[in-house]
Amino acid sequence: MARYTGPKTKIARKFGDPIFGPDKSFEKKNYPPGQHGTNKRRRKQSEYGIQLKEKQKAKYTYGVLERQFSNLFKKASRSKGITGEILLQLLESRLDNVVYRMGIAPTRDGARQLVLHRHITVNDEIVNIPSFTLKPGDLVGVRKKSKSFEIITESLDTARYASSSWLEWDQDKMVGKFINVPARDEIPENIQEQLIVELYSK
Repeated sequence: MARYTGPKTKIARKFGDPIFGPDKSFEKKNYPPGQHGTNKRRRKQSEYGIQLKEKQKAKYTYGVLERQFSNLFKKASRSKGITGEILLQLLESRLDNVVYRMGIAPTRDGARQLVLHRHITVNDEIVNIPSFTLKPGDLVGVRKKSKSFEIITESLDTARYASSSWLEWDQDKMVGKFINVPARDEIPENIQEQLIVELYSK
């Protein structure tokens, strides 16, 4: 399946946000890309352009393709509640995202690779589908044979999982629990989901 593999700093600069994680190159050039840099005159964006940019930002952030994103939005719009919040909650409930949030992988791309290569289990069963949607109470762990995998052990040393109140992690067993779907204020991504809802509502 096609995934974006181009320059990540360039994309982050386009959105004015380090959406792929800490980026020293972005910190040095935190303005839009282009040969004229900050001096280049840019036309005022239309309302549609602003909404489209926000959708693209969400897609790049979570590593989701257009059709997947559209299907998630349709699912969110059919659900009870605020569509934009439900959309983000569905994105956060993906297995690759939860593996990243728990600190098993340093990036979402890395988490996707771990899932695809069968290093991750859900309720003691190997799952190799990054888009697998977790339910409250599901246990996400590292496969027994993969517990000494250097990328995993180095990533877990950062203990990033501690900052997610909707997740639990047992470092000794290398198993985490998806306690509940996160509330909007528990999702740290800088995404204006209402703009995405307005775009799809046209």
